[in-house]
Amino acid sequence: QVQLVESGGGLVQAGGSLRLSCAASGSTFSISFMGWYRQAPGKQRELVATITSNGVTNYVDNVKGRFTISRDNAKNTMYLQMNNLTPEDTAVYYCNTAQTSWSWGQGTQVTVSS
Repeated sequence: QVQLVESGGGLVQAGGSLRLSCAASGSTFSISFMGWYRQAPGKQRELVATITSNGVTNYVDNVKGRFTISRDNAKNTMYLQMNNLTPEDTAVYYCNTAQTSWSWGQGTQVTVSS
């Protein structure tokens, strides 16, 4: 079973930036269609960005132009660069396959203050 470990969250002021990392164990990461998800307090978990095994990306509308998803298959790691953060981006961020095939990690908390 693949294990996922998210890191890089923190407290940042509105307009600031953070870079999240997702480290995956196992040999299937490089061929997996991956995604970043987030869950805000009192809300359902939502998919915010995806990346195919060869680097094709897609984003939900409210993060387009601000977030950049990327991956390094040699390191079994995926990233989410988040710029121009707003309080509405406050959430716990998770990574998983785009089909949520693997067990969820613990996530990383992102808090954006106004």
